[in-house]
Amino acid sequence: MTAHSSLIPRRFESDPAPDPLLTPAPDQAPVPQGVPNRDVLDPGLIDTSQSTAGVDWAAIVGYSGLVLVALSLTAIAVTTLWWMLYAWRSKSTYDSTAFSKEPQAPQHTFTLLVPGRHEEEVMGQTLDALAAQTHPDVQIIAIVGDDDPGTAAVVRAAADRHPDRIEVVVDDSVPKNKPKALNRALAYATGSIVGVFDAEDEVHPELLRHIDSRFTESGATVVQGGVQLMNFRSSWWSLRNVLEYYFWFRSRLHFHAGANFIPLGGNTVFVTRDALEYNHGWDAECLAEDCELGVRLSSQGEKVVVAYSPEYVTREETPGTLKSFYKQRTRWNQGFLQVLRKGEWRALPTRGQRLFARYMLAMPFLQATTGLLIPLSLFLILVVKVPTLVALLTFIPLAPTIVTVAVEIAGLGEFGRLYGQKVRAVDYVRLVLGTIPFQVLLAGAAMRAVFRELRGERGWEKTEHTGAHRDDGASPARVTATPVAQEVTA
Repeated sequence: MTAHSSLIPRRFESDPAPDPLLTPAPDQAPVPQGVPNRDVLDPGLIDTSQSTAGVDWAAIVGYSGLVLVALSLTAIAVTTLWWMLYAWRSKSTYDSTAFSKEPQAPQHTFTLLVPGRHEEEVMGQTLDALAAQTHPDVQIIAIVGDDDPGTAAVVRAAADRHPDRIEVVVDDSVPKNKPKALNRALAYATGSIVGVFDAEDEVHPELLRHIDSRFTESGATVVQGGVQLMNFRSSWWSLRNVLEYYFWFRSRLHFHAGANFIPLGGNTVFVTRDALEYNHGWDAECLAEDCELGVRLSSQGEKVVVAYSPEYVTREETPGTLKSFYKQRTRWNQGFLQVLRKGEWRALPTRGQRLFARYMLAMPFLQATTGLLIPLSLFLILVVKVPTLVALLTFIPLAPTIVTVAVEIAGLGEFGRLYGQKVRAVDYVRLVLGTIPFQVLLAGAAMRAVFRELRGERGWEKTEHTGAHRDDGASPARVTATPVAQEVTA
């Protein structure tokens, strides 16, 4: 033995053997790493009582709710998409939506009701255009409030310019709203057909001849003409509002008419005077008097037809401000809610029609819910731990939503071609980027409508008009015709 060997500790047989290198102890085995946010939970977070029972009912209920929401959103999105594309499902369907190319000789007389409240900027031009209709028998009644001297001066000046066609009726009701004004003027109507126009409308001079022919061809009680907003460049939300109108009048209303249940538009709608008098006119307390009248007539089995030809649509403008649009949409939604609660649709003859009516009248609120729940679903998928299958199912609503956006892009291009408007690349970008903000805006209006209805607030929130569809070049001038002199008896 060397001298320094005594410094080296000796290992005796009684000493324990050294642990093998890189061999973990049984109680220190690595925890398997699963896919983030999928299936693997921290063992310390597991409730021992749930582990013992073997079933986590809270998780099952939560996952089932998420799947149910996804399937509901898918159903709403697919329904909306089908209605948007209805007019294009076949060539015969598309052709049937238009007016006849050669209208028949006039066989009806017309009374046109034009209510206006603080509309001195636009109403004079509208009355002049209506007086220029080529139909031989037209009575025009301009309705103005007794507290609106500005508009009263404009409409009386128009009556002086066209004494053979325009009359003025003063509305002294309190509080004032559109259906009250229409009912006040209905007592003075002499035409067999009563039509409604808004104060800012731009109307084709040949429209009434085509409407007259449609009544003769179809034997209908109601003919709904097309309406199109024009100023799509005014703001990000006006672009989507313009497309809403395009698909509503171009396609969706034709589907509703075919289903024998239709909410009518607020203007360019024509009803036989007999039907209006039988129903005592419009519901004076409803904020969507046009929708309510359509539901009531549908429930009575009256025939409604819709006709849309781009050259004969009535051109309008979007609300001038975001606040004005928000209030307008609130009023429409609250009106739909009133019609749903009123229950006239319960008189429809078949169970299928009644189910369709309930679904359609609730659609503004369902669509608003869709707009809010899609981003919520995305948040839950990315943040909350859910099984892979549930996560995949929550993506289903995105498919019809993406298709809908693609259809809207195509619709914007077609709108530009039909109405001679140049659609720029930036307009398509604004359309896509505005999808979710617009849905959030609609959701907010729907919620406000519910709160107003629950509180009993049913005051009429008027939409201001400035003639933007005339001033920005979006609506090119139309050829007008010389009015045909016709003596009218009040």
